[in-house]
Amino acid sequence: MHNTSLDLQSGIGIDFAIFTIHLLGLSSVSGAINVVVTVLNMRAPGMTLMKMPLFVWAWLITAFMLILAMPVFSAAATMLLTDRHFGTHFFDAANGGDPILLQHLIWFFGHPEVYIVLLPAWGLIPHILATFSRKPVYGYKAQVYAFWAICFLSFIVWSHHMLTSGLPLAAEVYFMYSTMAISIPTSVLVFCWLGAIWRGAMTFETPMLFALGFVAHFGMGALTGLILPAVAVNAQYHNSYVIVSHFHYTFFGGGIFGMMAAAYYWLPKFTGHMFDEKLGRLHFWLTTIFFNMTFIPQWFDGLGGMPRHVADYALRFSASNFISSVGAFLLGLTQLLLVYIVFKCMRGGPKATGQVWEGARGLEFTLPSPPPYHTFETPPEVK
Repeated sequence: MHNTSLDLQSGIGIDFAIFTIHLLGLSSVSGAINVVVTVLNMRAPGMTLMKMPLFVWAWLITAFMLILAMPVFSAAATMLLTDRHFGTHFFDAANGGDPILLQHLIWFFGHPEVYIVLLPAWGLIPHILATFSRKPVYGYKAQVYAFWAICFLSFIVWSHHMLTSGLPLAAEVYFMYSTMAISIPTSVLVFCWLGAIWRGAMTFETPMLFALGFVAHFGMGALTGLILPAVAVNAQYHNSYVIVSHFHYTFFGGGIFGMMAAAYYWLPKFTGHMFDEKLGRLHFWLTTIFFNMTFIPQWFDGLGGMPRHVADYALRFSASNFISSVGAFLLGLTQLLLVYIVFKCMRGGPKATGQVWEGARGLEFTLPSPPPYHTFETPPEVK
């Protein structure tokens, strides 16, 4: 952990960071309250909670998590501010404080934050898979309950990030098993996604390719994450490049691939024009190749003992780091293709129909593309 005391960090940079955390916290909680109130009080007639799209469920649960988690992070920032300027010693070990407390507070926010980032993508993917499989959303109720289970469990597992911080053995065992328990609702989601495509009349347009890439890469990230809470394994691989690879397969594979699937899925609805399908598929394949080129070597580097947060590394890791660096550069460069596709679609192209995709469901697909202003003069009744 970096020392942020006034003696070692006398500049105003840390204070500005604390101010920024409070500003972001206020923004996040205000936005989350808006989402909760909107979903609970402004649904269309007949739109009961269990008729809502999974994407709306995901956003509702994400908002609840933000409301619960963000104040803890802001409290940690406030305690750090008072330690620096008002004579308190919450985190100053030399005066009776405990720097490990700061880790607890940050990770109590930090682990729910993982699911705050991922849940919206998890809510989008079932609808995309169902559309291109020509099937209804598979396991709707199971996925809703899994979302809530993940929400609850995410708040009681934070110290698996701290298994090498000197926790009591009983605490280590508790956080090991509670973290492993998250694999149960997560597995429910994965099996529901696989059930959506099982025996479906699938076609492989760009949104479907990214959705399938999401399932594959997030599955790899989840599987690698399943072993890391084990205390003995964590002691070996904590702060190694195993963590870096696992993190990016979970976040990039499970978040960015999902966002790209959604971007391509709704882009024709936003613009009124179809995007260039060939370029979209090229974007998918280049992203997939360079993503794996970047992070597969890092997994093996971590297994070989390469630590993260260290500027230098042993010579035996030179080749794999070179491959990973080239992959990262090309992965970033590939995203310029997405920018070009979006601008090209906005400027023109084949006219998009109202439904856009065969098999698409949802109120937005009953309207022209793009939807007109004042979409519904009166709220539609959902049956």
